[in-house]
Amino acid sequence: MTPRTIALDHLNGAEAAALMVGGRLDDLLIDSDHPRPGAIYRAIADRPVKGQGGMFLRTPDGPAFLRQVKGLAPGQPLLVQVTGHAETGKALPVTTKLLFKSRYAIVTPDAPGLNVSRSIRDDDLRDRLLETAHAEMGDSPMGLILRSACAQADNADIAGDIQAMLDLAHAVLADATGGDPEKLTEGDGPHALAWRDWTEPGDVLTDPGCFVTLGVLDQIDALRDPQVPLPGGGSYFVEPTRALTAIDVNTGGDASLAAGLKANLAMARDLPRQLRLRGLGGQITLDLAPMPKKDRRQFETSLRAAFRHDMTETALAGWTPLGHFELQRKRDRLPLSMVLE
Repeated sequence: MTPRTIALDHLNGAEAAALMVGGRLDDLLIDSDHPRPGAIYRAIADRPVKGQGGMFLRTPDGPAFLRQVKGLAPGQPLLVQVTGHAETGKALPVTTKLLFKSRYAIVTPDAPGLNVSRSIRDDDLRDRLLETAHAEMGDSPMGLILRSACAQADNADIAGDIQAMLDLAHAVLADATGGDPEKLTEGDGPHALAWRDWTEPGDVLTDPGCFVTLGVLDQIDALRDPQVPLPGGGSYFVEPTRALTAIDVNTGGDASLAAGLKANLAMARDLPRQLRLRGLGGQITLDLAPMPKKDRRQFETSLRAAFRHDMTETALAGWTPLGHFELQRKRDRLPLSMVLE
């Protein structure tokens, strides 16, 4: 098994967490003073936006934008949850579909039903987990999703997680009506997110300065360079612009007939990691190395496989008339360049 290490430290005074897999930086979380995804507000509907099917809301942290108008009137209070980071100069993206998420359990007030992660395939284990879910949820009308981490957890830990999220959901929903806009819960910080989402077995280091010991700082510094080397002498460039992120793949000194395909496949395998580490989302356009059209299916298969295990929602839009490949990725992180300023 490839050794995994989770390092919990601070970077420039901000809480930070790094996931190392086989000595290579695989994921990176750095806190900022921006509103965190997952935070829940009691917001006030402000004004609808004609033509966009949305509503601007007032929150304690500035304007938010909700893609919903039906059933809302200016001045109406409502509960919303931050879904990602806002682009510069734009309102905070929010949703009314609240999720109360922890390591083992997700409570869903608006989606009733008890569910177990599809990655857990053992029937006996699924039955045991559903028994625990029924016992803890009782006759609650809220929904519950038991996450894949439950496969390696004790019943007592799972039950405690369910109860904690259920209690939090009840407390927040009780504050749905009120006067002024208010932040009801804060989103999880890097250390809490690492505990919540990096659930595979691994060593956990919490010593101050462990980023230096593991070489995390050197690998973060390398992310300032837009060029990413590939095996075989090729490389690709990751260059964010205001409108989109451009990915340009080069074969380097390889002049063989399969050079383009090899470079494109190597980039596809590494791309999710680079986007995670650099905190990039939105529109992403891949300017691939030249390859025959018959190889496009193989490239798409490799790209889909690479993003299958990535936690950030990413839609593979497909090919353009010019032969580029486009992606649309959720902005659930701030760009690393902004965090390191």
